[in-house]
Amino acid sequence: MVDKQNSRYQLPSVDKILNDPEITKATRDLPRSAVVNAIRSVLSSFRQEINHGSRQPDKTITMRELAPLISVTAREALAPIGNRVINATGVIIHTNLGRAPLAQPAIEAAASIAGGYSDLEYDLETGRRGSRTGAVESLITSLTGASAALVVNNNAAALFFILNALAKEKEVIVSRGELVEIGGSFRLPQIMAAAGCVMTEVGTTNKTKAADYVGALGKDTALMLKVHTSNYRVLGFTASVALDELVELGREHDVSVVEDLGSGNLIKINGLEEPTVSASVKAGADLITFSGDKMLGGPQCGFIIGRADLVQTLRNHPIYRALRLDKMTLAALEATLNLYINDDPKEKIPVPAMLNQSLDTLKERARRLLSALAGTTEVEIEQGATKAKVGGGSLPGQELKSWGLRIKPLGMSEDMLASCLREAKSPIIARIEAGEVVLDMMTVSDAEIESLAVGIRSAVDGSS
Repeated sequence: MVDKQNSRYQLPSVDKILNDPEITKATRDLPRSAVVNAIRSVLSSFRQEINHGSRQPDKTITMRELAPLISVTAREALAPIGNRVINATGVIIHTNLGRAPLAQPAIEAAASIAGGYSDLEYDLETGRRGSRTGAVESLITSLTGASAALVVNNNAAALFFILNALAKEKEVIVSRGELVEIGGSFRLPQIMAAAGCVMTEVGTTNKTKAADYVGALGKDTALMLKVHTSNYRVLGFTASVALDELVELGREHDVSVVEDLGSGNLIKINGLEEPTVSASVKAGADLITFSGDKMLGGPQCGFIIGRADLVQTLRNHPIYRALRLDKMTLAALEATLNLYINDDPKEKIPVPAMLNQSLDTLKERARRLLSALAGTTEVEIEQGATKAKVGGGSLPGQELKSWGLRIKPLGMSEDMLASCLREAKSPIIARIEAGEVVLDMMTVSDAEIESLAVGIRSAVDGSS
């Protein structure tokens, strides 16, 4: 058995390693603290190997052996956790890739605010405390026609907030066909339980009728909840209660109706069937929640709009302070909403702009990339039709006509090529279909073509 106490003395000390010329040369451009932490990490790994018997305790460890290990360990620790990537998947609102890219004015507004102080909660006219969210709330009510608005840090928080503040220890009626599960395996029943509500399911998975809601109403009913099934679709022998019909039932029985709309679509684009927020306002829902970083195209946030008295109740609730937005998010959001009012969002905001692209535009982008890849060996490349998606739990089952490149590697597997693309200087995220790596132009900008071509060449050359 290895003597664990004596084995650690077979390794050089941290100071000896730190001051060795080999180590100094390999880490000269790195902060001292990062090098020290890397040395400790490498030595700890060696000790574990010795103690587990996978390394001989009397084996001499040279500085030449340690130098690259310490250098790599330190550099990996210093590498940024978040990286800008090229989204070539064709999924526009890709949750794993950060959802909506921001418009340039939103980026500039956030950067400007981040670099100094701001009038976040200060009224420049009166010199007194001002409203943190007044500007964005005024903009969203103007855009949707709602009476009042509140903005919090995401849509899940918005729904949880409503349930906890307005229906704690009371009943909330919801159709069994709308018991959604969102990303990360969070399910509506769990959210309701965490909010302290009593969930009452009505109807069946495929059919829910108005009579089902009426039959469930009781003295402890606080809300009727309608959830837009934004990430799945039930087809065939189905029935559901329209929002305006549910609102009528709510008014007859003095029960508020809340709609979780999800995607936050503010405008009609290219005949897409995703419902708009203003349509839900017109239908009369008492409160509506939706995301800011999906089809709206802004930063992560969640909106609550609707009846002024209910919004005010939420505003006065102590939980609200825990859900407030920071100054950078508010600046980016205000700039995004202003583009809807003062400009054409289908040209200026990336998500609506991508959804509004013509097929000819995508074909020209693919042609440019194909031309930039001329002469690339070890792969077969052709352009052709692809199918893109909105993503972000919007328009499930609906595919968008798109165009892109299909790359068939000759000297490696498609999985290996996709992996090499992810390791490019500007990481490229593609998709794999039928043994080919597909680069969908729907989510690639014109400005990314050059970096995309460089990354593809590097991936092919580096693996050959």
